[in-house]
Amino acid sequence: MSGAIALAHPDLLRIVTAGSVDDGKSTLIGRLLYDTKSIMQDQLDDVAALSGRRGVDGLDLSLLTDGLRAEREQGNTIDVAYRYFATPRRRFVLADTPGHVQYTRNMVTGASTANASIVLVDARKGVLEQTRRHAFIASLLHVSHLVICINKMDLVNWSERVYHDIVEEFSRFAGRIEIADVTFIPISALEGDNVVQPSTRMPWYTGPPLLCHLERVQIAAEHNLLDARFPVQLVIRDAASDYRGYAGRMASGALRPGDEVVVLPGGRRTTVSAIETFDGSLEEAAAPLSVTMRLAEDVDVSRGDLICRVDNRPAVVGELDAMVCWMSQQPLNDGRRFVVKHTTRTVPVVTAEIVYCIDVNTLHRDESVGELALNDIGRVRLRLAAPLAVDAYRRNRATGSFIVIDEATNETVAGGMVLAGTPNPAGRERERSTNVVWSPSTLTRAERWRSLGQSGATLWLTGLPASGKSTLATEIERRLVTAGRAAYRLDGDNLRHGLNGDLGFDVASRAENVRRTAHVAALLADAGAVAIVSLVSPYATDRAAARAVHEQLDVPFIEVFVDTPLEVCERRDPKGLYAQARRGEIQTFTGISDPYEVPEAPEARVAGHGSTIEDQVAQVIAALERVAPRSD
Repeated sequence: MSGAIALAHPDLLRIVTAGSVDDGKSTLIGRLLYDTKSIMQDQLDDVAALSGRRGVDGLDLSLLTDGLRAEREQGNTIDVAYRYFATPRRRFVLADTPGHVQYTRNMVTGASTANASIVLVDARKGVLEQTRRHAFIASLLHVSHLVICINKMDLVNWSERVYHDIVEEFSRFAGRIEIADVTFIPISALEGDNVVQPSTRMPWYTGPPLLCHLERVQIAAEHNLLDARFPVQLVIRDAASDYRGYAGRMASGALRPGDEVVVLPGGRRTTVSAIETFDGSLEEAAAPLSVTMRLAEDVDVSRGDLICRVDNRPAVVGELDAMVCWMSQQPLNDGRRFVVKHTTRTVPVVTAEIVYCIDVNTLHRDESVGELALNDIGRVRLRLAAPLAVDAYRRNRATGSFIVIDEATNETVAGGMVLAGTPNPAGRERERSTNVVWSPSTLTRAERWRSLGQSGATLWLTGLPASGKSTLATEIERRLVTAGRAAYRLDGDNLRHGLNGDLGFDVASRAENVRRTAHVAALLADAGAVAIVSLVSPYATDRAAARAVHEQLDVPFIEVFVDTPLEVCERRDPKGLYAQARRGEIQTFTGISDPYEVPEAPEARVAGHGSTIEDQVAQVIAALERVAPRSD
């Protein structure tokens, strides 16, 4: 009975192969496919013809994969080739990755979903840089099982000494990285020794051949069955029937109807009312099933939100502390802007810091490096424009991984693994206490606002220096207070005299300036006041992050773009800063040597030139009344 069950439901093992060029990877894969009878007859005929022979003896098995690889290498990009084969014990998906150093990114792609990694070592050459690189990537991506196949043993006369020397050298390296299971197998892919059948020419090796070992690898315990994570991919609505469902794929764990859940990053609680598929309702949805989930309450859920249990939730973060493998010719350095794709959510980011780069040969951490070059692996901090719900990668691959995309080219430039929950490098990041808990007021917001007779909000005035933001903010504050409405102006220059006095004007400091100001404004708005922020805030990413801070507190955020032409601002130049920038005395000045990213869809767009201050104030206050009227 157990055998029948094994045949009907064989385990699926995902394998990634790696190794340096000419280590014999293609021949090994061909041998596995050939000896497991996973090759169609027409493929055999083609390989026989290319090998110059018509029989099965003397086939060049590397041609089974090299033909595909040569075809791929004709294009502009190199992708991972997947091969499928099966034995009575198990099914296999084998990701074949190129061995060239410049295609290290493909090792990352293939290993990201793998349970096991086969790294080939040429017995004549021993452990090379690519061997260490691929092993380190496998450990970084938490591939649990690593198989070191010491190939071409036939070319070293089946030497036991050569085998043990390589085992000893690699074991020293493996002891410094996190790999749970390392197995060494001496093979000859060309001759077939220890690939599928045991070798008679290496009697000193008493372990199983490669295929037998792969059939026995245990992976059931590696699946995350504890953390229920459901990233929403699509909102399904039917106005006629008032149907609302949320489609997506269970990333990990399981959910059932009746489970109390929370929707992140917003934090709204509700209950799962039903779980549906095309074939009908389910009593449970477990990873990796794709389902449509319905909720008991009509809460605001959008693509990119994540549904999880109330008592088991990921961290909601505004920054990513992560390890990344850099895959672009253009290096990564501080201040660069990208987009991060995490599960189904896409968020703009700015590089806050390159913490260190790792030398894959020595595993030395170089903290003096200012950038990551192609194929470099390093630790970085990325500041997010909107919060993400993440787990540490070591705990949950699905919600602990992400990719980094260049918006200009739509190119994937990095793969990343979240390091949430790991210690910060000493002295490199702001210390954050781990024992602080938000202390809620006994007075609800509704009670406070009702008592004040007004609702709070933030007016965020952005524009070029000398566009007229401060003048407008000052007049708005006077008008609102005179009319009996609590309001307070947060001017950028004033804040730099105190709260933000320690910040400069580089990209990272500007982002931190906006972040601090946004939190202060959001607290004022929560209290029922109108916070009037006057800040250049030149980058769309930073303004989006400020909006996200308010969305987390569920208070209105009204972006006001004071639209004044650069030549008008420069002509005004009340502080003489434009003149200094033109003379090169200020290195990073918005509008001259630094860009200003115009808001795409502000709640109000005010002409800072050619209109009266009265008209400008009226326009902004009208926008305020639409979003946050004085009385609820």
